[in-house]
Order: sequence, then C-alpha cells, then structure tokens
Amino acid sequence: MSDTQTDLNDTEDDLPPTLALPLDAWHRAHGGRMVEFAGYWMPVQFEGIIAEHLWTRSHAGLFDVSHMGQLTVSGEGAAAALETLLPGDIAGLKPGKMRYSLLLDEFGGILDDLIVTNRGDDFYLVVNGATKWDDIGHLREYLADEITLNHLDEHGLLALQGPAAAEALVALRLKPATDGGPELNAMVFMEAAAFLWGEVSLGVTRSGYTGEDGFEISVSADDIAALADALCALPQVKPIGLGARDSLRLEAGLPLYGHDLSTETEPVEAGLAFTISKRRRIEGGFPGAERILESLGEGPARRRLGLALEGRMAAREGAVVLLGDTPVGVVTSGGFSPSLERPIAMAYVDAPHSAVGTSLFIDVRGRKIAASVVPMPFIPHRYVRKGGL
Repeated sequence: MSDTQTDLNDTEDDLPPTLALPLDAWHRAHGGRMVEFAGYWMPVQFEGIIAEHLWTRSHAGLFDVSHMGQLTVSGEGAAAALETLLPGDIAGLKPGKMRYSLLLDEFGGILDDLIVTNRGDDFYLVVNGATKWDDIGHLREYLADEITLNHLDEHGLLALQGPAAAEALVALRLKPATDGGPELNAMVFMEAAAFLWGEVSLGVTRSGYTGEDGFEISVSADDIAALADALCALPQVKPIGLGARDSLRLEAGLPLYGHDLSTETEPVEAGLAFTISKRRRIEGGFPGAERILESLGEGPARRRLGLALEGRMAAREGAVVLLGDTPVGVVTSGGFSPSLERPIAMAYVDAPHSAVGTSLFIDVRGRKIAASVVPMPFIPHRYVRKGGL
C-alpha cells in the first residue's frame, strides 16, 4: 500500500472524493483518528500507535483492511492464465492453500504484491488498496477472454493479529461451512477455509502482515460491523490503526508496496526470490523472466536489507545510505521500533556493502547517523506452522 501523490496543478474539483469504508462510522464511534489513505478515510490510531503496536504483540489487534482489493479469477485454465502474469507455481497450489506472489510488468518490475488462494472453484486474490484499480485493469487486459475476473466490492476485510488471535476467534464458535471442512484451530499459516458465524458466511485465512499469528476474515459489508463488535467485546481484542500496522510490518521485515516495492524493483533484489518457484525457474514464461533469471544466477546489483541505527533518531524514506561519504543506497521504510526501543530501517544498498555486520551511515536531515546491516526480520515471525512455530 502507499499514499497516492497528487499533481499540484489539480484543483479540488479534479480530485476524486475520499471514500468511506463500511466501518467508517464504527471507527469514528470508537475514537479512531481518521486520515486519507489509498483513496479512503481510514483510522491511523485509536489509543496511540505505540500502545496499539505493543498490544498486538502481546494480545490481539483488529485491523480494518477493507481498502484492499478482493478479487476472484475463475474459468477453465485459470491457473495457467495467472502463471502468465505471476512467477509462482499456481497450478500446483492445492485447494485451501495460499501463496504470496507478485504481479509483474513486461520488464520484471513489480506492479503489486498479492496473496493467491485456491478456493477450489476459483482463485481468490487480495491486492493492495492503492493499486487495486490498476491491478484490475491489468488483469482484465491480459487474462484470456474465457477467464472470469470478479471484484468482491461488497465485502470487507478484517485482520485479527497477535498471539491471542486464535483464542479470540475460537470464542466466536465458528462452524465449518462445508462437511469435512477444517476446524479453525487445525488451520496453519497460509491455509484458508470457509466458516459460518451463525448465519453469516466468512472466508478465513490464517495469514496477515504483522509477523504475528493471525487471521484475515472476508465478510459482507452488511455484517462487518457486527463482527467487529463481537471481536472487540472480547478482552483479548482492541481496534488498531494504520500507524501500528506499519510499525508492526516494518519490525517483521515485510515490504510495503509503493515504498519498498515498485516497478523500479525486481523480485531478487527485493529479497523475494522465493516467489519464483522451482518449476517456473526452469520453464520461465512469466513477465521479465529473462531479466529475473539472470539476477538469480548472477546476483542483483543491490539488495533490500535491514539496518539498525544508533541513537534515537529515525531515518525515513528517501534518506541516503553512505559508506563513509559515498552514497551506496537509499532508505525505503524507516521508523522507531516500539518492541526494540530503537530506530530501524529497510533500504536498498549496493550488493558489495550488503553483508550482515557492515557498518554504514544514514544521512538524516544533514546528520550522519551510524547504522549496521542486520538480519531481517527484526522481530522473529510467530506464524503457526505444521510441526510448531
């Protein structure tokens, strides 16, 4: 996700209106401080960013991510069609399983990062809010005519994240929507299933973008407020805003589209080579394959990496990374880590200076701040996987 910059020559009459999400009134009633983000009014915080961040790390936070695009792709040959646009093994994705992937342009640049879920009858895609209309246009242009693309614009999306997320969701007594469907507690990271909450249909995935265990829940816009009420009535759950969502994903070392990823970046330098499956590396057939496979073989010229800064001053996007006085990179995400109680950043740095332990500097408003290359994630992921965490 990223904020959309506006041409200074635009007048107010030229600007698209900021839209309200289904939970807009709910957020305001719960004290959310609303800001414009990706074309929507969204809560940046309720209680305070640091308090919300730490609550999510220790309990469970409820995030409204309804600005994200929820799409379905169906029809005979849908998997093969998606593989012409994504570098992952979509054909090998089993029903109920999910995969993180990338929508690529013809040069291998990243148009968006997304999640693909095989729901059996179709493939369910969740794309970034700021890019969803461009994504929809791109998919409609390049998918074959016999493939059906639907936008689930009457659905909202909630993310319940944190070590108490499973306990909280189990408390709602969800039932599998189909005979033989998995119980909620039996699901592991990157698995999906349909459930019923009373008579309300829910699409549930064990996933999220905080590094914590958690779930994303697709629900009709008519029912989302009732679901948010039920979850926040539980002692483990509080509503959380965009500010904490950003600091949580930064600690988790997860890239943010429009900042750490763009059409100017390719998967290998972005640290996302895992999105290119073994079969696709052999077969190719995805946009920009020649460039990306060359980068895989020879190594990229620069790499996305983590930096730990000395002192208390945070580096923000655009700050120049220095080796001595020589520029060798640029910060793409940065801020203060509430969990580590120190500033951290992600940056693209020239490959020869990207090894863990390398000492660098960051130019923060004309002041050189010492920094060192550290492994990512900054905070270990706590996903629930088969056989344990």
